[in-house]
Amino acid sequence: MNRRSALPMPPADPLPGGIRAEGGSIAGNPRFPAGFAITVQCWSFRKFTLWEAVKMTAAAGAPAVEIYPGQQIGGPLGRLKVAPSIPDDAIAAILGHCREHGVVPVNYGVTRISKDEAGARKVFGFARKLGLYGVTTESIGAIDTLEKLAVEYDLKVCFHNHPRFIVYRMWDPGFILGRIADRHPNLGFCADIGHWATSGLDPLEVVRNVGSRVLSFHMKDRRAVGKLTRDRPFGTGVIDVAAILDEARKQGFAGNVSIEYEHHWKQSLPEITRCVDFLRTYAGSLA
Repeated sequence: MNRRSALPMPPADPLPGGIRAEGGSIAGNPRFPAGFAITVQCWSFRKFTLWEAVKMTAAAGAPAVEIYPGQQIGGPLGRLKVAPSIPDDAIAAILGHCREHGVVPVNYGVTRISKDEAGARKVFGFARKLGLYGVTTESIGAIDTLEKLAVEYDLKVCFHNHPRFIVYRMWDPGFILGRIADRHPNLGFCADIGHWATSGLDPLEVVRNVGSRVLSFHMKDRRAVGKLTRDRPFGTGVIDVAAILDEARKQGFAGNVSIEYEHHWKQSLPEITRCVDFLRTYAGSLA
C-alpha cells in the first residue's frame, strides 16, 4: 500500500475542547495569531499536579499546554495520573479546567507508543479525545504503526531527542531524518533545542537542515553549547531562539513551541513567564 494514501478518518471527537474542537490546525486557530502555539510543557511543573500546572501556565500568560504521561492530575481527580486509560469523564474534567483558565491542550508526550496497533490506538484515541495537534515520542521502532495512525487520525507524530550518550541514537537529527525522510509529512521532529546544544550541535543549523520536518519544539535557552548547562530565560543565553523561529517559520512551521524549563523546579514561574513574554514579543513583531 502507498504510504501516503488516504485512510478513512475516525469518528468526530466525542468530547468538546482542544485544538480540533476550535477549528482545526494550530495555524488556523484564532488563539494563535502568529501561526504557532506558545505552550508550556507541563513537565516544567512536574513538582505540581496537572491542575496546578494549568493554572500556572495561565498565570505565565501562555494559552496552551503540552501534557505528559504520569503527572498526577489533582483537583477533583485527586491522585489519578495522566494516561490514555483514564475515563472519558476525567478527560472532560481536564478540558473543562483548561477552558476555565483560557488554556488549550495541544500535545502529549514524551510518551512510549507500542508498535502493536491495538496498543498504539489507545494513545491516538486519547489524543483525539483531547483534541490535540500531536503526540511526542521516541518510539522510532514503531514507525510503521505510527505513520499509519498519524494519517488515519490526522495527528502529528513528533520524534523527540535527548542529549547524546552511549548507544542512544535519537540525539542525532540525521538518524531521525533518515527514518522519516520518505514518510508521510505528519511525521517529524519535536526539536529539543537545549538537548541538541548539550550534544554539541548548533540548533539553528539543525533546523536549517531538517527543514519542514520540524513539527514542534521543546524550546530552551542555555549558557553554552557542547556541555550540559542549566536552562535560562529566553534571550539570556547563547541559543538564538528568535533566529530559530524565523528559520522554522520560513520552512512552514506551524506547531507548538513548548517552553520546557528544567530548573528551579518549585519556583520557576517567574522565569517561565519571561520565556512566555519573549515569545509573545516575537509573535507581536510578526504582525
